Amino acid sequence: MLIIKPQPRQEKFLSSTADIVIYGGAAGGGKTFALLLEPLYDIDKSCFSSVIFRRNLTQVKAPGGLWDTASQIYPLLGAESKISNYEWIFPAGAKVKFGYLELEKDVYRYQGAQIPLIMFDELTHFTEFQFFYMLSRNRTACHGVKSRIRATTNPDADSWVRKLLDWWIGEDGYPIRERAGVLRYFIRLDGEIIWGNSKEELKERYPGSLPLSFTFIPATLKDNQKLLESDPHYLANLNALPRVERERLLGGNWNIKSSAGLYFKREYFKVVDNIPGRVVRSIRGWDFAWTEPTGENDPDWTASVRVELLENGEIVITDVVRTRGTPAKVETFFSSILQQDGRGVIQVIPEDPSAGKYVAEKLKIANSSFPILTERPIKDKIARALPVSSLAERGKIYLLRAEWNSPFLSELELFPEGRHDDMVDAFTTAVNTLQSTGGGIETFTIKGL
Repeated sequence: MLIIKPQPRQEKFLSSTADIVIYGGAAGGGKTFALLLEPLYDIDKSCFSSVIFRRNLTQVKAPGGLWDTASQIYPLLGAESKISNYEWIFPAGAKVKFGYLELEKDVYRYQGAQIPLIMFDELTHFTEFQFFYMLSRNRTACHGVKSRIRATTNPDADSWVRKLLDWWIGEDGYPIRERAGVLRYFIRLDGEIIWGNSKEELKERYPGSLPLSFTFIPATLKDNQKLLESDPHYLANLNALPRVERERLLGGNWNIKSSAGLYFKREYFKVVDNIPGRVVRSIRGWDFAWTEPTGENDPDWTASVRVELLENGEIVITDVVRTRGTPAKVETFFSSILQQDGRGVIQVIPEDPSAGKYVAEKLKIANSSFPILTERPIKDKIARALPVSSLAERGKIYLLRAEWNSPFLSELELFPEGRHDDMVDAFTTAVNTLQSTGGGIETFTIKGL
């Protein structure tokens, strides 16, 4: 007999009798694994079917994600996969399908469907409309099968899910231990959720209503001892995250959000008078703007940050420059900095989706004797700043003493809420490229470097 042993919090999630259960609150708590175990209650019934959603198909297919994890579990129970439509069929005929709801209108693909078990992996990625619309598809004609909704999630202070879980979350943003798994009941009228302590209470207050039971079970990395044993570095990786992401993904904090001073602080950067080591590579990152300041307007800057990689892996910021002006002035400024740096410094310039590609190619052609990389940002500003923030917080980035130190540090501290983030963008581009970790940037190799 096959025995699959869940962890204690996973057992609590799997044994809940609530109509709707949300499980989560931190990374590494075994949430996806628990979600995939939920259908196993009913796989001996030929009439049973379930759908587990991610926001898009790429997330379903991601390495180590839903489909990969299911492939480690379901074949042990005799299930066969139909990769053409991302479905598992068990010996009795029960089905577990993997779907996606990328656009809000995608929910209408399920009009008229009866789905006994609906599951959402990473609920904060879905809209409130998508979630509550799919509740209307959650019904069963399969004898002995309870219709139910299950979802996993990581914290997101700005998500509609945060409001939904408010009773289970303390003022400090952390789950209230005593309320974990406690059932409450609700009805939804005109888009508003009305809570009660029992179905009877709500039915009395709102005759004809059909209250649903709901609960939240928090998860932490400590709940997944198997992961800690198989990958002992995972905890260290979470601890190395910048404060905001560390509080969310390790601490399970539902209140913390991006704000000024949470990614970069002055004290992270040690100011030095000389470069403290041997330089092995130099890179200058750029962020371009093309507007001449006039009157009281305050346009963006063309900013450039030069960084040096030391032999010991640490980084020194050695130069920060910026200017504002017409395209012709900016191009002249760019060429003058290249002449100043020489061929020993790799220049990294952005290739934006529209005109940026043309501009990048134009600058490369006009300065063809210099080493220039183009980069395509494929993540948002905060995502690109995260690995750089982590390095800075760990004291791995130095600052060469100069007049530009103060305005540069001020812009870093105000990120992402400051009026300007041009120097931040140039800085994160340079460091991410220097570290060769991607950092949301796809780079092209220069021959001979």
